[in-house]
Amino acid sequence: MEINKLKDALKSLGTRIETLAPNITNEEQTKNAFIMPFFQTLGYDVFNPLEFVPEFTADVGIKKGEKVDYAMVIDGAPQILIECKSINENLTNHDSQLFRYFGTTSSKFGLLTNGREYRFYTDLDEQNKMDSTPFLTIDLTNIKDNQFLELAKFHKENFDVDKITSSAAELKYLNNLKNFLSDNLNDPTEGFVAYLVSQIYDGIKTKSTLEKFSPIIKKGFNQFITERVNEKLSAALNTSVETKTIDESEELSENTPNDGIITTPEELEAFTVFKVASKDFIDPSRLYYRDTKSYFGILIDDNNRKWVFRFYQKATKNLIEIRDAGTFEIDTTIDIALYQNEIKQAIENHK
Repeated sequence: MEINKLKDALKSLGTRIETLAPNITNEEQTKNAFIMPFFQTLGYDVFNPLEFVPEFTADVGIKKGEKVDYAMVIDGAPQILIECKSINENLTNHDSQLFRYFGTTSSKFGLLTNGREYRFYTDLDEQNKMDSTPFLTIDLTNIKDNQFLELAKFHKENFDVDKITSSAAELKYLNNLKNFLSDNLNDPTEGFVAYLVSQIYDGIKTKSTLEKFSPIIKKGFNQFITERVNEKLSAALNTSVETKTIDESEELSENTPNDGIITTPEELEAFTVFKVASKDFIDPSRLYYRDTKSYFGILIDDNNRKWVFRFYQKATKNLIEIRDAGTFEIDTTIDIALYQNEIKQAIENHK
């Protein structure tokens, strides 16, 4: 199994989901259109009832005839229980059914999906009892680079319970940590503030002191993150923009008429920063730029109707326009990365 082939197949499936989802109305259609092709991509024979078992019996206590949508059977034993919902359903609060089934079989993994989103569970907190939170959550229409490697572990050729369980622990607690930090960066809790204040302030820690430090801590974290992002982007620009400036300028001169439009280094830097900021949301190869006399635009699939970003160089200031989000003033092109959430939304709306 080659990881690049798996990436291409999963990206193709993600595109298929975006195209067909508006026409899918129920769970059965979701299974046939999206869920079964997903497991085929992972190397399983979904038409072999000894390997991909539909309506797998998972009796719960005195309740008989309880069935989970599918069970993945490897070496004669169920390894993954799969509970399916319609693509139109939100998976939140739908894990209770899978939770009941989990402890009745030898399966080590539970999977809850609506064809677009896949939530992977195991029993890290208590043996034979499914955790309340997934160790891995993947949106097939927006797969991050590191998630391809995690999905590859579930490929039939690679499937190893011990290896997946080992990495699941790290993934789960890493995700918990990131969620904790994200929550506290946006709205620091009193306990979080108290701990940090104890590390940087020698005076008496009263409630008033903590209230005074709360906005300072929030501002400090945001500045720290911005500085780190700027450092990484600066390094990326130093190594890539110079060569891209030459290549893309040559391409522009060869493929567009000489109408007096000159693509500046700053505009090419803007293009590079945009690609770095959006690499988790879209394949950079789908992004194109077009320079006009009034602005420098970035398009998806070289389609004017799919424009997502415009860069305006004025005499006294630089402006960026992110589709569906508005216009913003920036000091340098590196500041484009600060609008990653707005960029993500524009791409999701128009890709």
